Amino acid sequence: MADLVANGVRHHVQRLGSPSAPQTVVFLHGLVMDNLSSFYFTLANPTAAHADVVLYDLRGHGMSERPASGYRVADFVADLAAILDGLAIERPVYLVGNSFGGLVALAFAAAHPARVAGLVLIDAHDGAGDWSAKMSATLALRGEARDSMIAVSFQSWLGRHSERKRTRLATAAQALVEGTTLVADLAAATELDDAALAPIRGPALAIYGEKSDVIDRGRRLAQAIPGCELVVLPGCSHSVIWEATDEVRRLAVGWLAARTPRID
Repeated sequence: MADLVANGVRHHVQRLGSPSAPQTVVFLHGLVMDNLSSFYFTLANPTAAHADVVLYDLRGHGMSERPASGYRVADFVADLAAILDGLAIERPVYLVGNSFGGLVALAFAAAHPARVAGLVLIDAHDGAGDWSAKMSATLALRGEARDSMIAVSFQSWLGRHSERKRTRLATAAQALVEGTTLVADLAAATELDDAALAPIRGPALAIYGEKSDVIDRGRRLAQAIPGCELVVLPGCSHSVIWEATDEVRRLAVGWLAARTPRID
C-alpha cells in the first residue's frame, strides 16, 4: 500500500498484479459507506491474475485524506486522472465502478475517452435526470430516517462485517457527510445527459440487480453506449455486488480477461 498525492489530495492506493501485465484495471468504489476493501475482497485479486490492478480510496473515504470541500463529480474525475499520471500509466485503462464509482467511471470516460479501454458498471448511477437531487436528499437525512435507510440499503453489506468495522465506517461516513461540502457539491452536480455520454465508445458491461432502484439507468446506458452489454441479475437490489458476489465476479472478471491483449 502507498499514499499518492493527486489533485492536491492524499490518496490511499493499492496496486496488485504486475505493472507489466498487458492490461490495467482500475476499481472505483461507492459513496460514503464504502472504500477500496469492497473490491479488494471480491473482484480485484482474481483480476490481478491477468492484469495490473489499481485500487484507491476516493477522496474523503477509507484511508484517503478528507478535505473540507471538493466533492463534485468533476473533482473525482480529476483525482483519477492525476492518480493515473502519478503512477505513470499512459495506456488506456479498464474502469470498474460500483454505484457512485460507476458514475465517476462514466464521467471520466466522457471527459477522457482516449484514456479508457472499456467499462464495467455495477449498478452504476448514470448522472442523468434528478440523480443529484435524490442522492443529496438521501445523504442529508438525519436520525431515525437515516438509520432506516442505511439498514435497508446496506443490509447485505452490513452482514459481511463485524460490529466494530460497521461502527468505524459509520463514524467516518458521518464525518464525511456532516463535516464536508459533499452534500452541497452533489446537489449542484451537472447532469450527465446523452450528449455528455456521446464520447464514450465502449465496450462496456453493465451489471444491475433486477430489483434495483436504478435499473432504468442500466437500460439507458445499454442504449447510449456502443457495445454495452446489460446483464440483469434476478432477485438482486442495488447491493448486487454483495447479494450475488460470485456471479458478479464471474461476469466481471471473465469479461475483463476476455479482453486481455495476447502477448506472443
